[in-house]
Amino acid sequence: MNNTIMQYKHSKQYAQYPKNYQLKLPLELDIFIPKDAVVRLLSQVLEELDYTKLFQAYSTQGRKFKISPVILFKLIVFGYLENHYSSRSIATACQRDTHFMWLLEGNEPPSHQLINSFRKDRLTTDILEDLFYQLIEKLIESDEIELKNLFIDGTKLEANANRYTFTWKKSIHKQEEKLLEKVKVLFVQCEKKLNLVCGFTETDVLGSLQLALYLMNKEIETSQFVFVSGKGKRKSCFQKLYEQARELYQRQCRYKEANEIFNGRNSYSKTDHDATFMHLKDDHMNNGQLKPAYNVQVGVESEYIISIQPFPNPTDTNTLIPFLDHLFEKLGRRYPRIIADAGYESEENYTYLKSHHQISYIKPVNYEQIKKKSYQKAIGKRENMDYNEAEDYYTCANDQKLVNSGTHIKENKKTHFNSEVTTYQCQSCENCPVKQKCTKASGNKKIQVSKNFIRLREESLENIKNDLGICLRVNRSIQAEGAFGVLKADHNFTRFLTRGNEQVLTELLLLGLSFNIRKLHTRIQNNRSDQHLFKEMVA
Repeated sequence: MNNTIMQYKHSKQYAQYPKNYQLKLPLELDIFIPKDAVVRLLSQVLEELDYTKLFQAYSTQGRKFKISPVILFKLIVFGYLENHYSSRSIATACQRDTHFMWLLEGNEPPSHQLINSFRKDRLTTDILEDLFYQLIEKLIESDEIELKNLFIDGTKLEANANRYTFTWKKSIHKQEEKLLEKVKVLFVQCEKKLNLVCGFTETDVLGSLQLALYLMNKEIETSQFVFVSGKGKRKSCFQKLYEQARELYQRQCRYKEANEIFNGRNSYSKTDHDATFMHLKDDHMNNGQLKPAYNVQVGVESEYIISIQPFPNPTDTNTLIPFLDHLFEKLGRRYPRIIADAGYESEENYTYLKSHHQISYIKPVNYEQIKKKSYQKAIGKRENMDYNEAEDYYTCANDQKLVNSGTHIKENKKTHFNSEVTTYQCQSCENCPVKQKCTKASGNKKIQVSKNFIRLREESLENIKNDLGICLRVNRSIQAEGAFGVLKADHNFTRFLTRGNEQVLTELLLLGLSFNIRKLHTRIQNNRSDQHLFKEMVA
């Protein structure tokens, strides 16, 4: 073993023996950062933001900042831009990467504990959203964003939760029904054997059990019951009923808590209550296994992410309205054109856009089907029947009238939206030669039609079929779906690191900030700052 190694064995400070190293100039880090590096743009753009809310998160008294919150914020955003998502990874980069060192401005590299506590405790969703939309406003001021066309898309990202700790709403309801029967038997036994009248109420099982336990505890205090346990000990009837009532009460409390967590959902994860079990496309087994995930909605214009939000909904239909309302709350303006795929189609969404003077470019669910010959030849489809608007009836393939037999209101149980549905019934399907092809009903054929939905769908269909509509649909595929492609493939972000809706939103906003700065850099370098639509891609 040579002497150098022996020296290092007895000292952990490797810089004590600089015999073989020569100090080289220049030492200024700025020399090593290219003039067109994205980190320079990031630093300049983020420096222009107003950090009043961030500084308000700190106490006015106490020690000075070890590192400025603005610098820490820059480090985290740049970390997300460079695919460093964990606090340890960012801390390591601050020690080894010259770009991170340059952002530090001569400060000592922060520990992973400092980065984590800053991101978790200081960067609240309110503060992050304020900074995110400040950047959006600056992009608007610089004409990078037009506020004309909003391209919306959604994707499912796996939650940071155990895949097998699921709770299902149907299962909880079945268990509640079984528990109700046991509670009924318990109260009967209490009345017969203990002469306790508890006044059981089926609509308030938890309250009834609370009252029963209260009366039993009073009986224990007055009569001084002695509870026994262990082998060879025989429990009294009172003790058995008391323990049963306590167990049922605890179970009912758990069911009540579960129902509150569901909040309109059919499932949730025990390790992340805000995550819902969904089908994910990236399942390598292709077996459609349900996994805890969030439905991430993104709004894009001019290739920039305008808004990004997580939702617990497995489908996109009920996410459009809260997504647009939130965007209006933050921007104070509404987009005149909304472009989305068939997953967002509903009468409620059409009505919402119409009421807010927003033009719908939503592709109908049956858009691809109506092009097929098999669909066009299906005589039982409403679209293939003649409609007499003046007299309000349909004519089937057998030249029989389907007349208006009344209307009713159909309510969406989740959103409470009311839709007026009209029922049309054939006068007589008896001895019809094409009945087997027309309907499976044993009686006369019936169809249910929402006239308002059909009218709004036709308007949207006409919008997407003209030249502008075709251009916008192509751009939605490029810009909105492309944004998710970049986040998943280029940024390798396919699973959240944190749990809970608030922390998940924090991750998404940091991703959105880094994405937009990267996009701004790319557009500047490629001289595309004045391009908002990819028109040359349209045939």
